[in-house]
Amino acid sequence: MITTSPKLEDRNAQNYVGMRMQAPVQSLKDVIPQLLGEVFGWLGQHGIQPAGAPFMRYHVINMSADMDFEIGVPVASAVSGDSRVCAGVIPAGQYVSLVYTGVENGFEGNKKLIDWASAKGIKWDRWDDKNGDAFRSRIEYFLTDPATEPNPAKWETEVAIKVAD
Repeated sequence: MITTSPKLEDRNAQNYVGMRMQAPVQSLKDVIPQLLGEVFGWLGQHGIQPAGAPFMRYHVINMSADMDFEIGVPVASAVSGDSRVCAGVIPAGQYVSLVYTGVENGFEGNKKLIDWASAKGIKWDRWDDKNGDAFRSRIEYFLTDPATEPNPAKWETEVAIKVAD
């Protein structure tokens, strides 16, 4: 697995549009492309250009039940959503992040980031939820476009988790 070194950085708030749902982790490989297609289709229908890499935002993580997540795309300014696609804001603040290569390395990349932050005494902006581990902002940005690089072993993903204020 190729990763960048974890880093701590300040990030500005980011407007986005996305679709939120709950599904088991095993279904994500099918659900993610479907939702990305719908969000990009919605953007195209509304004449809105993406302002960054698409992402998956984890609201509540529960590896043994349903994950509560959102598939989103950054936009340059606030827009109105509809009954299917919602507008949102990734909150500003300090984030710890790294980039890993290969979709099969997602667990390892997240573990490396979490272990690094733990060793430095960094606390996440998170809380216990009845359905699992809830996060103010835990995101995986899909940096590689599958249309230009079809091999998932070469896809780069940035993991970014908001630090507690």
